[in-house]
Amino acid sequence: MLESEIEERPGASPVIDRACRLAPGILLVVAIAAVATLVAGVSSSLSPLVVGIVLGALVANVVTVPDRFTPGVAFCARSLLRVGIVILGLRLSLGDLAGLGANGLLVVAGVVTVTFFGTQWLGRRLGISRDLSLLVATGYSICGASAIAAMDGVIDADEEETAYAITLVTLCGTLSIVVLPLIAEVIGFSGADYGTWVGGAVHDVGQVVATANHGGSEALAAATVVKLTRVVLLAPLVALVSLRRRSTSDAEVTEGARPPLLPLFVVGFLAAILLRSSDVLSDDVLATAKDVEKIVLTVALVGLGLGVRIAKMRRLGGRPLVLGLLSWILVAGTACLGTMLVA
Repeated sequence: MLESEIEERPGASPVIDRACRLAPGILLVVAIAAVATLVAGVSSSLSPLVVGIVLGALVANVVTVPDRFTPGVAFCARSLLRVGIVILGLRLSLGDLAGLGANGLLVVAGVVTVTFFGTQWLGRRLGISRDLSLLVATGYSICGASAIAAMDGVIDADEEETAYAITLVTLCGTLSIVVLPLIAEVIGFSGADYGTWVGGAVHDVGQVVATANHGGSEALAAATVVKLTRVVLLAPLVALVSLRRRSTSDAEVTEGARPPLLPLFVVGFLAAILLRSSDVLSDDVLATAKDVEKIVLTVALVGLGLGVRIAKMRRLGGRPLVLGLLSWILVAGTACLGTMLVA
């Protein structure tokens, strides 16, 4: 049924109208997400989130997606993404932070601070736009594609810049799975030290697990705690950027056009952390929430992938790739130095 026919149907419920507009796109995204999940199941080093955005981009650039799919795809890429980020908060607890210790917290704070501001400085030197530099900085310093998408919810960057940033962080995170274990053998990292380094240096949670597995169970445990502590910093980072954007908005910009003081999904993310910290949720509930989070974020990133247009990304040139590689070296080097200092 055409959208115009739906809108003109007398007496039609607004809820039904909206559902009819969203349904085609949502079904398309869910179908691609299902394929992504099956593909990711082939190897533990593959994340369904990463596979999802790649498949979405392939579909968008190989075939012509009809306009009737656009509303549902956009809904998945934005609204569902924020739901997924809120659920992500249930992975984290304040007890994890306490268990990391003062030295571990210093390593995490140092990695996030140096990578976030250092990447933006490099972006300015390379002549890259402020938004793209900010997205790359957020992804590399926090948790990859999810962090980039969360920041995009505040700054509303160009779709191609968001896609480029996610592509870069995915590429370098995948390289880490191969490169970091080799470097660890040279510098003598093993066990918890190796895990601390991996947790501080690798972006996506799935890629952290795949990289840390090379060091055994002790390394995996340390990497997971350090990584999730970095994820906790997503909320204050997004909130600070939102506040800064509001304060630097031109005087003629209306209040409604400015970024929100504190995005609602960030409030939800923090509330989820507090809920997890209260120990009122059973292990079964938390396990289910983790599965739901993975499904929702995979669907959301497929939606983002369907918005990628390679031809438009080419116009951004090769400098963002240079920025991504430099930021990768920066985050890995900072995490390595921090681990050495506290070992």
